[in-house]
Amino acid sequence: MRLHWEDSGGAGPPVLLIMGLGMNATGWWRTIPALEGFRIIAFDNRGVGRSERVPGPYTAAEMADDAVSVLDEAGVGAAHVYGISLGGMIAQEVALRHPHRVRALVLGATTAGGANLVPAEPPVNAFVRLRAQMTAEHAVWASVPINYARGTRLEGGARIAEDIAQRLRFPVEPEYYSAQLAAAQGHDARVQDIRAPTLVVHGAEDVLIPPANGERLAELIPGAELSMWPGAAHLYFTDEPEADRHVAAWLSERSSRGPS
Repeated sequence: MRLHWEDSGGAGPPVLLIMGLGMNATGWWRTIPALEGFRIIAFDNRGVGRSERVPGPYTAAEMADDAVSVLDEAGVGAAHVYGISLGGMIAQEVALRHPHRVRALVLGATTAGGANLVPAEPPVNAFVRLRAQMTAEHAVWASVPINYARGTRLEGGARIAEDIAQRLRFPVEPEYYSAQLAAAQGHDARVQDIRAPTLVVHGAEDVLIPPANGERLAELIPGAELSMWPGAAHLYFTDEPEADRHVAAWLSERSSRGPS
């Protein structure tokens, strides 16, 4: 398995970023500047971007092992781990399968899956399945009503176009989108066993992974904190840039406390 990964080379505490379904490291382009002062390690999950395309279906567990292999290659023993959407599911598995590698955990716009999943409305789920049949450019534009809050769609068209330009640099192919989708659909984590300090971040207007999922995560993970953002949807860091600045402050506080 060949994985593309990038290292900011910063001198601060390391943060491993894990992106969501069909996206790659370029999707963090707004978040990375907000995490100034940290050593940022980002990578393309299997099947997308500049990483190897291997036959699916995938599981969140094997994608978590991929993520830990990136830490190994970077020479990092333990890092803060920040995942969004499918990346948040993978991050949960990292914390469960490799607890000694996680200093603190940020779970954005995600769910524990299984019986704890609060499903999206049927039209949204139907679109997610249909997306695998679209061209990459068609899919990213058709996803706008699902990914972004109403205020952003009305007044932030330029920000949406900037995001889409980044996503289309390395467009996902339908076969591997479906392989990753299987990982999301099969996810069912015993998040109550997570012991890392955890921040759950969610947009109150998220229709893809409804906000009740974030609320349940925060209830299930011992000591977890919930940061709910009104006026933000699934890609909350575009809708509300302050969200990632909050993440940075929270991680800075955990860094100053030293290893847990």
